[in-house]
Amino acid sequence: MDEEELLPEEYRADASKWKKGTDTMDVWFDSGSSWAGVARSRDELAYPADLYLEGSDQHRGWFQSSLLTSVAAEGKAPYKAVLTHGFVLDEKGFKMSKSLGNVVDPLKVIEGGNNKKQEPAYGADVLRLWVASVDYTGDVCIGNNIIKQTFESYRKLRNTARYLIGNLADYVPEGRDGSTAVPYDDLPSMDKWMLGRLSSVLREVDEAMDDYQFSRATQEILRFASADLSNFYLDVAKDRLYISGVDDFRRRSCQTVLAACLEGFAKAIAPVLPHMAEDIWQNIPYEQQGESTSVFEGGFPAGLREYGEVDAERWDLVRDLRDDVNKALEGARADKLVGASLDAAAYVHCPDEKVREILDGLVGDRDLIHPPVKSNGVDDLRTALMISQVNLVDSAEDVAEKCDDKYVMKGEKSGCTVGVTKAAGHKCGRCWFYDETVGTTTDDSRRGPDLCQRCDEAIDSWEKKTKNKFEIPEPAEAEAAAEPVA
Repeated sequence: MDEEELLPEEYRADASKWKKGTDTMDVWFDSGSSWAGVARSRDELAYPADLYLEGSDQHRGWFQSSLLTSVAAEGKAPYKAVLTHGFVLDEKGFKMSKSLGNVVDPLKVIEGGNNKKQEPAYGADVLRLWVASVDYTGDVCIGNNIIKQTFESYRKLRNTARYLIGNLADYVPEGRDGSTAVPYDDLPSMDKWMLGRLSSVLREVDEAMDDYQFSRATQEILRFASADLSNFYLDVAKDRLYISGVDDFRRRSCQTVLAACLEGFAKAIAPVLPHMAEDIWQNIPYEQQGESTSVFEGGFPAGLREYGEVDAERWDLVRDLRDDVNKALEGARADKLVGASLDAAAYVHCPDEKVREILDGLVGDRDLIHPPVKSNGVDDLRTALMISQVNLVDSAEDVAEKCDDKYVMKGEKSGCTVGVTKAAGHKCGRCWFYDETVGTTTDDSRRGPDLCQRCDEAIDSWEKKTKNKFEIPEPAEAEAAAEPVA
């Protein structure tokens, strides 16, 4: 088009006075056609692009100009999806500015400042965890206190992984010579439930990552590590891992689940915390399947996301009851009636028949015997609540009769009336559970007068396996050196 055609009608007579420019390109047309100069012209890239990522101010900018030019020239959008983000503000919600001195330097977060006490080096993983944990769809804040809080979450994840690794030293996975893994069909209900929770979390994390909802994925991982693992399953597992015999079914079934949780945990955090994930993978104490030497190779282990939900109602109820019992224990501890939870016995009344039926199915043997008779030693209220004795009674009055009124309460979560009192019997010097058979034997059937029968069997199995003699310390020495396992 020449000048006369471009000018409005009233100026066309003076067209000779005007000159059409040919060396200036509109900035939005320039950036808006980058799909042609970048994505379509390079073999390693694809057109349309998988994703256009920019700030929320670009809906009328780059996103719009790219869409207009691509549709005009090619009849289709230059991208398959568009993702927008907000802007980074300081801890108080103010825009960062050098003049205000509130700019947070990412390198300083990673490497630390000159004074490492005041500005410690958190590493790239902590900064990445902060990025992944915030809702980037709006403006986000960052500062020293926020990074400290993020570091605490990071440390929680790392400590969980250390616990898992530390309890798998003698574990041999399925498919290896001398495998100590327990087949899925033989696992106790609690372990199947835990594997079901693991698969559910991994699927949720995958779905969130695919939808670019990184904060949702991160929060699910943190909730799993804290609520499902640390606060319940790993706490309950201490008795199985530390007290059971080396090759006891209770211990080996728990290790089977821990191995699955460790591998799934490492794979789930890998996109956000690559250094921690690789550190975990390189320190797994058994050989991995396949030829993959990195957490980023080989994908998820077979079947790890395929476990179904098992007895969720049962274990949700147990966790609710556990919270109610622990709340009742707070008053007993404050009054010095008990110290650790194993010093106590619980009395529980369930007004709901269905709840009572579920809990009845989890009542184990009265005494600590090996092998257990009424339960498998895992799906047992005593170990699930980490309390020495659990008594299901027929009325709230029965609870009040056995326990002081100030240690009786109506459970907010379980709906049961719960009460706590001092446990009956004597404390086992090894597992710290109270048992009425401890200290009552007059023969040499046990290795020590302060051992329960279960611990005596565990020591016996250790001696047979290691060919060593277990030396029982004198009571005074044992009391001085003892540390609780729960």
